[in-house]
Amino acid sequence: MFKRVICFLVLLISFSNFGQGFTKHKVSKGETIPSIAQKYKVTPYDIYKLNPDSQNGIKENAILLIPSSVPKLNSTSSTPKPQGSAKEISYVVVTGDTKYNVAKRYGVSVEELETQNPDIKESLPLGFTLKIKSNTTPASAPKPVVAAEKPQVKATDLLEYTVKAGETVYSLTRLFNVSEVSLIGWNPDLKNGLKEGMVLKVPANLSFNKENKNSLKDLSKTISNQQKKKLAMFLPFNASKIQSDTLTSVSERLKKDKFLNMTLDFYSGALMAIDSAKVLGMNVDIAIYDSEETKNSTSALSIISGGSFVNPDAVIGPFYQVNVEKVASALESKNIPVISPLSKEDGKSYSNLFQSMPQNDAMKNAMFDYMNAKNGNIIAVLDPKKNSIKQYLQEYQKGVKLVGVNEKGGIVGDSIKKYFVKNRMNYVILVSEKTGVIFTVTNTMQSALKDYPLQLVILEPNETLDFEEIALSRLTKLKMAFPSATRENETIEAQLFANAYKKKNRIFPNQYAIRGFDLTFDTLLRLAQGQTFDESANASATEQVESKFDYAKKLSGGYANNGIYILYYDEDLTIKQAQ
Repeated sequence: MFKRVICFLVLLISFSNFGQGFTKHKVSKGETIPSIAQKYKVTPYDIYKLNPDSQNGIKENAILLIPSSVPKLNSTSSTPKPQGSAKEISYVVVTGDTKYNVAKRYGVSVEELETQNPDIKESLPLGFTLKIKSNTTPASAPKPVVAAEKPQVKATDLLEYTVKAGETVYSLTRLFNVSEVSLIGWNPDLKNGLKEGMVLKVPANLSFNKENKNSLKDLSKTISNQQKKKLAMFLPFNASKIQSDTLTSVSERLKKDKFLNMTLDFYSGALMAIDSAKVLGMNVDIAIYDSEETKNSTSALSIISGGSFVNPDAVIGPFYQVNVEKVASALESKNIPVISPLSKEDGKSYSNLFQSMPQNDAMKNAMFDYMNAKNGNIIAVLDPKKNSIKQYLQEYQKGVKLVGVNEKGGIVGDSIKKYFVKNRMNYVILVSEKTGVIFTVTNTMQSALKDYPLQLVILEPNETLDFEEIALSRLTKLKMAFPSATRENETIEAQLFANAYKKKNRIFPNQYAIRGFDLTFDTLLRLAQGQTFDESANASATEQVESKFDYAKKLSGGYANNGIYILYYDEDLTIKQAQ
């Protein structure tokens, strides 16, 4: 049955170019690649990839191919909030609690938490009893007290860590990605000094921020074929759904089904990785299964329990976080690594679960590590609605100067400029999507460039910056920097990969195809090292076409990927990697 499904899908791939269409654009007088890129909400690099000759200039009436934008998988919506009447829960604040993690625990926003408890707007006092109206009672939270029941508090969000010889308070803050103030807050005895053997309380949801491994390793040079390894992949083709739909043609489905398009793109990249493994002579077997996914269900568990599933050395997938967690749970007792391919969600932890996409807090931490390493003077312009980022800055980045935006979106340029210094790089973090705020911040910075070293920074994607009214030249002049899970790779090797993919699939690879290649090829290489996947993950950081894989153990179990790039917009209208 599965072989027939795969043959059917191969036919889909052959005729659909993986759903990646393009628009033809006729160049008008005065148009440039950057202005055309802005018009279609793509990058100049995207246009150059489909139109290599355009790098030498474009002429009026020339025809350009413009790639269609591909929406991202909304992994954060994989677990819907429970429905029903909300209960009022009493919760007593314990050491280590913040408004952000309490709100997240009980499925409410920080704003809702503050509205329900006006006394905590300025701070969250230790021992304060919160009243929370919520449908959510997560298993990882301290047991709540409903109505007038006696509070029962268990600080299960904290784990114990034993101090080793040579460690300092500073090295521990670096290890756990926390501030010294927070670490002492959880462990008051630290005020009397740090000693070897001390048992400290640290947050369970943080990952070890171990120093990047000395260098990125090319695992293709150390392949060992002594023992055949097996890789299983759960990909959501949902073939039974396609075959049962006799009313919709293949071409119509490919136009409408964005999730299927994404799956086929990822699959096409994985096939390229498998071909590359064969060329390198890797001794591996690959089994591909249809995980038949929705946001809350998958056939992967029935496949695992069936007779056709042979325990592999590693598993990639399924796609949705809630489903990959189910597979990790089912295979944890067998110590089979399960790799989440696309989700950035911080869900349940399992000892065998590898999050291959860097998580959002890790991205922010990487950006601050970069700015601090440059001895930067850091200023943040904060929208009042961005409470989660404000909470993050107050908890973990104490040295940042905060500039508030009023409720109407107003801000005075001098309130930013007063923090500028002349002898250090001034990093201005923009945490607002209001057009007026963006203009004020960038105008203030541009006018001060002649007197101060300045660079604009964002911590997460900002849709307003993609609008045409925000000129790309503003961002390039200020060399806007941001953390990213992927890089812009223009090396000869990357071009060879893109050309080989185009020759096979008649179109250049998009982000999901490259992701499919990177993750599959990296996993296969790790399995071919004469050691387990876990051992390779602990020993080596690697880099493929667009992604870096630097796995680190999480305190709560499993692994996170700290392979993050710091990129910036350069004045030549390209995106470069910061050094």
